[in-house]
Parts: sequence; C-alpha cells; structure tokens
Amino acid sequence: MSFNPQFARLGEVLIHEGFITEDQLKEALLKQNNFGLKIGETLIKLGHLSESNLLKALHLQLGYEIVQQQEMMDLDVNIVKLIPEQFAVENKVIALRDEGDLVVVAMTDPENLMVIDSLKKTIGKNLKTMLIGESLIHDSLEKYYKSIRTTTQVEDAVGGFDFVAIDEDENEISISAASADADAPIVKLINLIINEAIKANATDIHIEPLTKHTRIRFRVDGALREVMNPPVGMHMGLVSIVKVMSKLNIAERRLPQDGHIALKTQYKSVDVRVSITPTVLGEKVVMRLLDKGEFGFKLTTLGFEADDMKIFGKVIRRPYGIIIVSGPTGSGKSTSLHAALKTIQDIETNIITVEDPVEYRLEGVTQIETKEQIGLTFGSALRSVLRQDPDIVLIGEIRDEETADIAIKFSLTGHLVFTTLHANDAPATVTRLIDIGIKPYLVGSSLSLVMAQRLMRLICPYCKTDYKPSEQELSDCGITPEEATKINFKIGTGCVHCDNTGFSGRTGIFELLTVNAEIRRIIYEGGNQDLIREAALRAGMRTLHDAAMTKMVNGLTSIREVIKMTIVE
Repeated sequence: MSFNPQFARLGEVLIHEGFITEDQLKEALLKQNNFGLKIGETLIKLGHLSESNLLKALHLQLGYEIVQQQEMMDLDVNIVKLIPEQFAVENKVIALRDEGDLVVVAMTDPENLMVIDSLKKTIGKNLKTMLIGESLIHDSLEKYYKSIRTTTQVEDAVGGFDFVAIDEDENEISISAASADADAPIVKLINLIINEAIKANATDIHIEPLTKHTRIRFRVDGALREVMNPPVGMHMGLVSIVKVMSKLNIAERRLPQDGHIALKTQYKSVDVRVSITPTVLGEKVVMRLLDKGEFGFKLTTLGFEADDMKIFGKVIRRPYGIIIVSGPTGSGKSTSLHAALKTIQDIETNIITVEDPVEYRLEGVTQIETKEQIGLTFGSALRSVLRQDPDIVLIGEIRDEETADIAIKFSLTGHLVFTTLHANDAPATVTRLIDIGIKPYLVGSSLSLVMAQRLMRLICPYCKTDYKPSEQELSDCGITPEEATKINFKIGTGCVHCDNTGFSGRTGIFELLTVNAEIRRIIYEGGNQDLIREAALRAGMRTLHDAAMTKMVNGLTSIREVIKMTIVE
C-alpha cells in the first residue's frame, strides 16, 4: 500500500521523507510536554529538524503552498495593516495581498479555524491561506509593523509642525516651548529617532540637511542605511533639541561643537557622543551610541582563526611588554582589547584603564575617563595611574609622543600595556610609533605584539546563495581563474531577515605581527615597514587580505566585501 501523507501524522511524514529518524521522533514525543511546543517545533529545538524541512512536510501533509522569501520583500503596508498588529503577532499571521474578492494571508498554522474566522470578520472578505516558517514571519512582522508604527509616528510629528519660511539672517527657531512640552512634534521625532536606532543596534545616527528634506541614517553592521526623511523645515528644530540635550550653545551655528547625552531608554542605558558640524546647507549632527551595559564579548566570538587565537592568547598572558591593536575608527579595536582584559582578569591582578570615552564597563576593573576641560588628560591620568600599583594598564589610544613615551616606560618597568593606534596594517604601526617620536631602540625593546584588525560583514544565512564573480572581481581580489574553480563563492541576495542588505552581523579579521629577534633587529637599525613586513611574513604572519580570503573561502563573507575591506599586496 502506497504512503499517503495527507492521511498520516506529521511525525510519520517526517520519517518517510528521511528528515528525521524514529529515535529522534521518540525523543521529541517524550520532551514535547516539557517544552510546551508542537512536535515540529520540538524537533527543531532539539536540533533534529530544519525549519525548511518542517515546511516541506507540512506542505505534503496539509497541501498549503509555502510562502517564499522573495514574496515577503515588498509587501504593501496598506494590505499588512488590514490585520491589527497585536492579533498578527499573537497568532503568527500576516496579510500578503488583496486579490479582489479575497485576501491572501500567510500563517504558521493554516489549520487554525478560530483565527481564520476572526480574520474574516476583521477584514470582511474571504481568505486564501498559505504556509509560512516561524523565522520568516517573525522578521516580516517586525519589519512591516515597525515601518507602519514609524510612519504613523513621523506623520503625527510632521503633521503638528508649523512650516515657516526663514532667511539666513533670521534667528534660530524658538525651541523653548518644544523643550518644555514633551508632546511637541520635534521632541517626538528626536525621541523616535533615538529609540529606533537603539532597537536597530545602530552605532551611529546621522542627521544631515539636504536641499529638499533632512536625511536620517543609521550605521548598522558598519554600513549606513536611510531610515526616514522629515521635511527640511524641521532640521533647525532637530539640531536645536540635540544641542539643548547635550548642553551646547544653541546660538552658535558657524563653528563645530561636541557634547554628550546620557540616556536611559526602556531598552537600555546609552551614552551618546554628539558632534555638530556646519555645512553649506546647515548643521549636520552625528551621534555615536555607546552601550553603558556590562561588556558581553568574548575572545572566542570575535572571529579569530585557531592559529591567531593561540598566538594572541599566549601574548596577552605575558608579564610585561606592549600590545598594540591598530585600525581605523570603528574597526573593533576597543572590543578586542576589552575582551582580552576580560579573559586575563583575576583576583590577583590590578587592571587600570584610561579611556576617552569609556565605551564598555568591565566589572572589577578600575576605569578612568579623561576630561580635557578640567585638565584630566591622558598624560596626567597615566602619571597618577603609576601610583595606583597596577599590573596591567590599558591606554585607550596613543595620540601623541607624551602618551607613547609613558606607555613605553610602563612596559619597561614590568607592566603589561594594552593600547591602540591608528595605522593601516601591523608593520605600518611600528613605523608610526617611531614617527610619533619614540626612539627605535625603545620601540624594539618594549613591543611584544602588533595586531591590525578590521570588521567584515557576514552574509545573511537566510538568503545566502552561490555566486559567480566577474573577471574584474577575481583580478581585484588577486585570484586566478584556476584558483576560482576551487572556491564556492557565496553572496546574500537580500531578504526580510537582513533588511534587504544581504548581510547580517560582523566578524573580525586580524593581522598579527609578533616581534621576534629578526624584527627587533630591523627596528633597531631603523628599517622601513617593507622590511618589517617581509620579516613578519617569513615568520608566518597572515595578512588582513589572507584573513579575509579565509572567511570568504569558508562561505562567511562575499568577494565584494573582501575587495572593499582589504588590499592585495
């Protein structure tokens, strides 16, 4: 007798299709009640079943069409709005399209007749139901209802705005009323911008004036994305509110200003560093969001390859010397150093940091934040640190000869020093120290390790697909056509889960230069960075490009990201 999935239980269908074994089903049936989940969800939680295979089995059993990723990309929010958000989230259902006499909806449980009856009454039309996966509907509901909420809130704020024409000689828009009235439209809008940025895990907010509107962008995973465009008439009001919040001079519009805001939202506490710069169209605001919560990273999650992890883990446990992490702003230098401190921290060690600003809080570590306006500079703070009996010192950044000189003296008097420096790669970091004014023999004697790093975006796992790079891309990446045949290139096509970017999350790439006897001799003799690089490569250093290529070969990132982030030597 042939197997008919429509008359079988889900477990039987899954076994028949080879998606699970009988033993796995028995285990799930035993644990199902403990989890309070359906059998399919239980199997996924136990790691025995993928969501896509569960959907295939439900399709065979129930006959409903499966909603594909691409179908969820450009839904009409007016159709989505037909179902109230609370009902949609509680019952895992979303409206896809209106086909005249009926509305197509996607559900994780298309057999739930009570939900279908309620929907028919709410929408006032017949329904066609389709089957959708848990993760896809979760991210789709988050995306579309967030868009509906944000649009409504922006419309509310903009709707209450009294548009006025202002010439260049006119005084600043009066915001005294706006500051006092929490319901004022501009106050509502700035609250919305900051809250949405925090929810999106953005690191920066850009508020910039254009000719016809103000552009609001968030930096998420290292890339800027546009989120809203309020009218340009609101721009001066937005800037003024930010100035009031950061205690800056409202009347000064010709010079750059820097300030900071301490915020406590319903999600978390954040420290906001504010930079305001005059442009030809008006003042541009950039706000950097620093999470004031407990530091949550570990060395093992930063993206180190096994060999590099072994080297770094060994060097950070040395009793003295200098460890420098180099790279541009936003390349994860502070994260790596704080993760290193967290790894080696113990009750017997006194760790002191001097930072500007303190980006991460580390429990059990003495952290000092510099305040230039009252004379607490890196130099003065570090001189006082030496009287605090430290074992390990973290210097937020070497900015000048004074800071570098103190760091060298710390290391030569038996302290382990962690610090950062702006340089393009590891060999260039060594010569940069000498350029600052430190004698080569002191650099050679004190330096233990230089680590250059960058952050690369990871391909979204939900829309990852095979990719055939162009000849130009292969050439730019230094890959021959023969080598390309052995690599399985991947790319993210963009989906609901990754906000159509094709990327989700970031990982570090690292270039570790351990200062051995040969490199120390080259530094003593005043050798340039090319000689240092050649010696480091002979000693087994993996370049940033090599590290990026490893991530690409392992299918974690794309060839385009490798070209964007690294240079072929």
